[in-house]
Parts: sequence; structure tokens; C-alpha cells
Amino acid sequence: MTDTAELVASLLERVQLLEDKAAVHDVLTAYGPAVDAGDAAAVGRLWAENAVYDTDIRVMEGRDAITEMVRTAPHQDYIAEGCGHLLDPVNIRVDGDTAVATCHSLLLRRDPEADSFRVWRVTANRFELARVEGSWLIERRTARLLDGSAVARELLGRAGR
Repeated sequence: MTDTAELVASLLERVQLLEDKAAVHDVLTAYGPAVDAGDAAAVGRLWAENAVYDTDIRVMEGRDAITEMVRTAPHQDYIAEGCGHLLDPVNIRVDGDTAVATCHSLLLRRDPEADSFRVWRVTANRFELARVEGSWLIERRTARLLDGSAVARELLGRAGR
């Protein structure tokens, strides 16, 4: 292979990695607006058919269970009262057709008496994604409350590995 061919191959590989990271970022950052809008169909499109959403409160198995969470209480109550799901900058690692993303998330809820918002939950998150028929989808999300427990810190600590 010539130096030019090696350079082009290297550049193509780097561009693909950047495009994959941007696509994963787009999937993850679409979640908050969709879930806060109560758009269960949009939320569902982010997840693989057999996805798992594992929180310290409950485990939802399958896209249908995850979309149903958006349609029902307590989530609909949060929306009616005013809420916001926010992710901090996401650490994304891509390996071929799989990716792992790590970040914090905040759930802000409106306090109507004070006419303000308060941070209701801060969690550590690990998203495992896969490229499925050309699109990145969430296969598993593990979220643990940052309550001082080792398991939440360990989720965040795995970001650099």
C-alpha cells in the first residue's frame, strides 16, 4: 500500500469513528426531549426491540415496556407537573458495531409553590448501544442513583476503560 492509500484508509477510519460517535450522541440526546414531551413512540425508536432499561427503581425489559413507562404514571405525572431529563456531556467509546456511553443524568422537577425547579435525582448511567440495520439503538441502559453507593461510582469509573 502506498503512503497515500494508507493515509486515505486512516482518514476514512477516523471519519467513520467520528460519524459513529455523533450518531450515538444524537440517539442519547434525543431521549430527554422525547421523554419530557411524553412522545412514547419517539422514545421507543431509540431502543432495540429486546432492550433493557435497568434502574435502581425497576427493570424494564423490551421496547414495549420502555415506551409504556412513558405513557403511564408516574411519568405522566412528572410531565403534568413540569420536569426535565438532562444528560451531561457523554463519554462515548465505539468498537465496530457496538458502543458504550457513560454520563450523569439529572431529573429536574418543578416546585409550583416556589415557582422553581429542583434536582430530584442525579444518576450514573451506562448505555450499551449497537448498530442495527445501519442505525444506532440502545440495547441496555443501567442507571444508578448517586447516593454514595459503590455501584453508582463504579458505573462512572468504567467510562475511561
